[in-house]
Order: sequence, then C-alpha cells, then structure tokens
Amino acid sequence: MKCARCSGLMVKDHLLDMQESYVPMWMSGLRCVACGNIEDPLIHHHRMVQHTRKNRRNTARFERAPLRPAVAA
Repeated sequence: MKCARCSGLMVKDHLLDMQESYVPMWMSGLRCVACGNIEDPLIHHHRMVQHTRKNRRNTARFERAPLRPAVAA
C-alpha cells in the first residue's frame, strides 16, 4: 500500500491509545516507513466523511438557481 502523503511504503503496525481513555486501547493501523504518517480505520472514516461533505458543498454551490432574474440596465 502507498502513503497518501509521500507515496512511501505503508506497513501494518500496532498502535496504543493512552490519551483518549482510562484504559489503554490497542488497535492495528498502517504507518508509513518514510514519513511516519499513521492511518487507522477511524482516521480513514473521518477523512472519507470530510471528503464527502466537501464534494456535496461544492456541487450544491454550482447547482443553485439564481434568486431573481437578471434585469437589463
């Protein structure tokens, strides 16, 4: 798999989240060997949601009809 930031090699890694809860939480994710970018299922989900919202906002902007017709001066 390739890294989204630098196109480097992504390897499977075991991640420990100690900051978000009282109990340490283990999860597996992907880490880039070159730049250190980490991607786990939660990060991937949030990026996809953000990308979808951005696309919806951009398409809605172009599909809007003008509020009133143009008047000749």
